[in-house]
Amino acid sequence: MTEEPINVQTVVQQAIDEYMKRDGVRREPAYKAELQEERRRREQLEKRMNELVEENRKSRALAEEAQRASAIRAELQKLGVTKVELAYKAVQDGIARTEDGRLVARADNGDVPAAEYLAGFVQENPEFLPARIAGGTGMTGTQKMAPQAGSGAIDIDKIGPSMSREDLDRVRQEILRVTQPTRGV
Repeated sequence: MTEEPINVQTVVQQAIDEYMKRDGVRREPAYKAELQEERRRREQLEKRMNELVEENRKSRALAEEAQRASAIRAELQKLGVTKVELAYKAVQDGIARTEDGRLVARADNGDVPAAEYLAGFVQENPEFLPARIAGGTGMTGTQKMAPQAGSGAIDIDKIGPSMSREDLDRVRQEILRVTQPTRGV
């Protein structure tokens, strides 16, 4: 019998291929488990990222609303409104922010700048402004008392802990004098 020469290289290659195939089958469950774990981590990160994006959107909306409200209140105060909160509640729904960041009021004839709208509102509703004449039904006449001799005018801005004892006593006496007509009522 003639024996064919054994090709060592082919045998080694077949052995390596067989080993790799068995090793791949043996490692496949571990790879699948690792892939599953990576997929789960990625999904958790995506979910957390979406939550953070939504949280950020809500925070921006709250900040924008707070800025809008303070701008409206400031404009109402500038117009002399004394009951700012009441006036704000009356106009807040009519004023919105445009894409370019301006505050405008939605009106029948189109968008009106918020300051112009608020000025018109205050003009149409003077009850939000301070009373022109102090007093009214049930108001009693007040008497102004002339300053007592020897008592100098007291400057409220100068009252403080650094005042001398004599000045503090003068302030106390002036407070008692001014409140004297109203005490005991």
